[in-house]
Amino acid sequence: MRNPFRVVGRKTTLFFEDLGGIALLIKNILLELPGSFKRFHLTTEQMLFMGVNSLPLILVTSVFTGGVASVQSAYMFSDYVPMRYLGTAVGKTVIMELGPVLTALVVAGRVGAAIAAELGTMKVTEQIDALETLALDPVKYLVVPRFVSGIIMLPILTVFADFIAILGGLVVSVSFLNVSAYTFLNGLKLFFRLRDVWGGLFKAMTFGGIIALIGCYQGFRTTGGAEGVGRSTTRAVVLASVLILITDYILASFLFGT
Repeated sequence: MRNPFRVVGRKTTLFFEDLGGIALLIKNILLELPGSFKRFHLTTEQMLFMGVNSLPLILVTSVFTGGVASVQSAYMFSDYVPMRYLGTAVGKTVIMELGPVLTALVVAGRVGAAIAAELGTMKVTEQIDALETLALDPVKYLVVPRFVSGIIMLPILTVFADFIAILGGLVVSVSFLNVSAYTFLNGLKLFFRLRDVWGGLFKAMTFGGIIALIGCYQGFRTTGGAEGVGRSTTRAVVLASVLILITDYILASFLFGT
């Protein structure tokens, strides 16, 4: 039987090691960030992978997200709230919460895992060590382009996700909930605030940075060959998803709290 105090101590030590490692990586990213525009071709490659290639999956997810938001809102409104507010509920829910969060979780599963696997493979095959031997900073050439593409592409993906989700909600409302398009769209305009849109996009930008940061960090600390790459990939997805949800609560409290 393992000593529980030893297990707790080891987990605590690993937690603070990870915390320090992530903080150090953030510092190095910020130091190299101004020079990233000189190597923007590296960033555009990552933007294509993270953004454009993720778009079909995001659009499919968003259609059903908007449909579910309409059905659930209509169910909660029945007998209590007039259906003219259905568009209001769907719009605010999608723009402020579902759009940025679900987009980030989908991208974390697809892109975060790919980043961790790619950098993890480079780590165990000593390609990252070779870069350092050639006096090339891995953070400058591997991490910063992914980080910049994350904070740029997640808000763009979220805009598409919001639009398609609201469109999906409109189609479901008209087709199955006996709500006219005029009523839905008029409700969408009620209580609309530009602050809601900017808040959702700021969330998305933050989530994009988290996905890239965690994927790169887990890739850099990979050990143990192919098995270690698998472990790092799993950790990257799990940790990024958890941090997205925690950060979502913190940002929602600051951006939309009363």
